[in-house]
Amino acid sequence: MNTTIAGLFVGLVLGLVAVFAGFLAMLGVAFFAALGLVVGAVLEGRLDLARLLSGERARR
Repeated sequence: MNTTIAGLFVGLVLGLVAVFAGFLAMLGVAFFAALGLVVGAVLEGRLDLARLLSGERARR
């Protein structure tokens, strides 16, 4: 699945949540979707949190 199709599905889900449950529910769904994206990237190895966090401290 390419990123355009994935973005389409995310927009569709957020739109449906906004229509049926309201704006705050949509923000909650968007937050948990972003959190799931970060967790998935860490588990796949595309995002290394330890390197990001240690690199930030080394610069200061």
